[in-house]
Amino acid sequence: MFLFGKSSAMPTAESALPGRDEPVLPDPAPHAVSGRPIAGPYPDGTEIAEFALGCFWGEEQAFWGLPGVWVTAVGYQGGITPNPTYREVCTGQTGHAEAVRVVFDPSTVTYEQLLKVFWEQHDPTQGMRQGNDSGTQYRSAIFVRNEAQRAVAERSRALYQEALSRTGYGSITTEIVGPPAPPFFFAEDYHQQYLVKVPNGYCPNHATGVTLPEDFAVTPLQYVE
Repeated sequence: MFLFGKSSAMPTAESALPGRDEPVLPDPAPHAVSGRPIAGPYPDGTEIAEFALGCFWGEEQAFWGLPGVWVTAVGYQGGITPNPTYREVCTGQTGHAEAVRVVFDPSTVTYEQLLKVFWEQHDPTQGMRQGNDSGTQYRSAIFVRNEAQRAVAERSRALYQEALSRTGYGSITTEIVGPPAPPFFFAEDYHQQYLVKVPNGYCPNHATGVTLPEDFAVTPLQYVE
C-alpha cells in the first residue's frame, strides 16, 4: 500500500475532509474473478458481512474464494467523510478504515466461518496499524448489520482473546461497530480484486498464527432477537 499519511488519531467532524456528494465509483465493473456485480443486486437469501483488517487488497482475496461467498468488494468504512478517495483516506483525515464487503449465502458458509477467517488473517492487537502499514485506515474492525451479527462477533472476540492471551499476545483492539453498520463507500476500480489485476502486488499478511476453536465455526448460534 502507499503511505501518503500516517495519522493514528481519528479526526473530528470539524477536522474531517468534506468529501463529495457523488461516489468515486458510480458504475462498478463486475468482479474480476466471478464476473458478478459487486454493488448488487445481490440474490435473495444472501447476507452481507463487512470487515476491516489492514490492507484491503489481501483481505478481499482471503474471502472471495470461500465456498458460499457470492461476491466481494473493497471500500472505505467507519469514518466521517462522504464518498472519500483513496488519497483522502490515506491522509487519516476521513476516519475511514480499508474494508471488505463479503456477500454470502448463509446456507453454505456461516457468519461464524467468515469471522474465523477475519481473526486468523491479521493481528487484531496492533491498534491503528498492521505491521509497517500504519494509520487509522489500517485498524481492525467488524461492522455489524444486525444484533445477531453483533452477538456472534462479540463471542468470537472473547474466544480469540483467550487464544491470543495463551500465546503471549496483548489485548484485542478490534472495534465492533453497529448496528447499523456505517456506510460502505466502494473504492476506486483499480483497488477491486487488486491482486488478480496485479498478481505480484504487495500486500503483507500479518496473521498471528493463532486459531479459533474449530467448533466455533461449525454450527451457527441460535439467536434470540
